[in-house]
Amino acid sequence: MFKKASGRRCVTVSEGESANESEQRRSRCLILGCGSLGFAVARELKSRGFDVHVVDIDETRLELLKQEGFSTLACDIREENTAKKLTRQNCDFDVIFILSNSAETNRLALLNIKKEFSDAYVVVRATDAKEKEELEGLGADVVLFPLDIITEAAVRQVEKIKTEKRMKRLIRTIKSIGENRKYGIVVHDNPDPDAIASALALRYIMKENGICADILYGGIIGHQVNRAFVNLLGIEMRRIESDVLREYSKFALIDATVPGSNNSLPAGTKVSIIIDHHPASNDVDAEFYDREELGATSTILTKYLRWLNLPVDKVLATALLYGIKTDTNGFKRNAHPEDFIAAAFLYPRVDRELLDQIETPPVSAETVNIIGKAIQNRKIRHSYLISNVGFIANRDALAQAADYLLNLEGVTVAIVIGMNDENIYVSGRSKDIRVNLGEAFRQAFDKIGSAGGHSTTAAAQIPLGLFSGVKEKDTLIKLAEDAITKRFLAVIGVDDGGEG
Repeated sequence: MFKKASGRRCVTVSEGESANESEQRRSRCLILGCGSLGFAVARELKSRGFDVHVVDIDETRLELLKQEGFSTLACDIREENTAKKLTRQNCDFDVIFILSNSAETNRLALLNIKKEFSDAYVVVRATDAKEKEELEGLGADVVLFPLDIITEAAVRQVEKIKTEKRMKRLIRTIKSIGENRKYGIVVHDNPDPDAIASALALRYIMKENGICADILYGGIIGHQVNRAFVNLLGIEMRRIESDVLREYSKFALIDATVPGSNNSLPAGTKVSIIIDHHPASNDVDAEFYDREELGATSTILTKYLRWLNLPVDKVLATALLYGIKTDTNGFKRNAHPEDFIAAAFLYPRVDRELLDQIETPPVSAETVNIIGKAIQNRKIRHSYLISNVGFIANRDALAQAADYLLNLEGVTVAIVIGMNDENIYVSGRSKDIRVNLGEAFRQAFDKIGSAGGHSTTAAAQIPLGLFSGVKEKDTLIKLAEDAITKRFLAVIGVDDGGEG
């Protein structure tokens, strides 16, 4: 029935057994050395349907395993004859584990096993980092370092406990508002899909806990993709005007951390819940605060939904997936493993037809005009491109223009400036690994306005302030451009000496 291995792994097929039947058989595992670790692995593999064979010198331990239905062999795993005996008895093992608590025993067993089962997949236990390196050099496919495994398991358990406590605190904070009162979920001004999707998810969590909430925003939803996103998914939002905020008892701030900084909450407003993925430079005061440096706030909210075991419908799944995709630029910018995990969870639940419609909306004439102005007005200092498009109605077009200009040959950073009657807006994109654009924007503009972002994307909003008295628009545009350019280039250490 069994064939002897001869310099390669032997796959055994019983008499009358077809190759297809052989593929359907239970996977077989061999465990050499059955101390406490080997014993635990053997039981776990058996519980998962594997056919487990155990070799150890301790006959008392083997007798216990035999009573539990294991196939056993009493041999010294250090001896070369043990490996030879195994080839005579049964050479058809999918995985071989060498798990004694002796470094020398495991080393000898590995040498002998590799001679008889040269193609076998071998997992070996190590007791320290140096031994791990040596075992890998001797041909072990995987080296288990129990200390690392225990540490990793402990960290995972701590993270699980932290998440559980965080979710309990979130639900407690949500419910603390009391009956017949309403939350205002505020997103940053001119919100993008990540902010909107995250707010939609938080509103859903609140609804499932019996609390009413509205999504509130300042500015406009100007980007054609963002308008399509809101309209096609039917997302209800309220624009913050006049006394709207008085209707709400508590506030949550999503995809932002500081009231009044690029959002329409008055500065100093007490916020109950803050959830964001951007680096925070200020002390944050909230009953519940969660900031994780992931690619998108939508990823954080997706984690919440999974942990709370809430069903996710097509609209919410589509919104969250698109939020992650846009903020990570298709997983090419600031993406974190957690973003991919969240996307894998959401993808089977999305409405693909809706997603296609959102991703390919018509481009507005104004956006085309602003991109055209940005190209025409571009100025380059070394590899840094700065362009001023003057007065605008749609600030979202600045980011699109910056994205487009970053593709120009020789450009590593693209910054586009625009303004309206109240503020100067700056949008930046970078592929220069030497520059953390978000930090550069904070240093350059935080003291005169609000700014932030990531290493490759950033934005700033600066009140006209000192320039508000300038009546001549062309003069105002020039003054704003000069001030923004000087501040930014000074922070990154580039001489503003004309085009380079």
